Amino acid sequence: MFGKPSYRTRTEAGQVIANLIEKKKVRGNFIVLAIPNGGVEVAAPVAKQLNAPLDIIIVRKLQIPSNPEAGFGALTSLGTMILNEQLVRSIGINADSIERVKELTERQIEIRRQAYRGISGHADPTGKDIILVDDGLASGFTMLAAVESVKQFEPDSIRVAIPTAHYESMKRVEPLVDEIICPRVEHGFSFAVANAYEMWYDVPDKEVISILQNVN
Repeated sequence: MFGKPSYRTRTEAGQVIANLIEKKKVRGNFIVLAIPNGGVEVAAPVAKQLNAPLDIIIVRKLQIPSNPEAGFGALTSLGTMILNEQLVRSIGINADSIERVKELTERQIEIRRQAYRGISGHADPTGKDIILVDDGLASGFTMLAAVESVKQFEPDSIRVAIPTAHYESMKRVEPLVDEIICPRVEHGFSFAVANAYEMWYDVPDKEVISILQNVN
């Protein structure tokens, strides 16, 4: 369990990950896919150090109707939906409710897609070595959805790179990918991605756009 933040900013966290990848001497035909918004700032130093294209895969959590801050799964811009089946059963979300939330989430994804029109979707991940990046792994279902989505491109490899993760969530994702790179792994019930950072804020779309324009 970590008592203090490990990183000042998401950019610093991304540089730590980039250095780890370099030390591993990992080789491949890389493409870095970030989960916006927070994952883009982390991914930028990784893409720069690997001299790899940076693009995004939009993933949104499926919000619990009675508690929008929490999610019961995730949906991607490529149409993949992953449900936390155990949670769905325990709180009694029925099929109609799931469909309504899915439709709402699709609209949210489309708004995000429009915001990034013209600066994303240019990199072809087919047959590449994909590195999926986010600013942290809480439940893990957002990343699970991203992993399942990119499999349709038949990549040579899939790696997940995150600055911080809960141990149980990391173990949920690990069997589905070639490697997880995560410098800070925590246990316990009080995990929050924000705890790993001194400077934590909701990254605005304009910052994501600026990063994508400057890296590519």
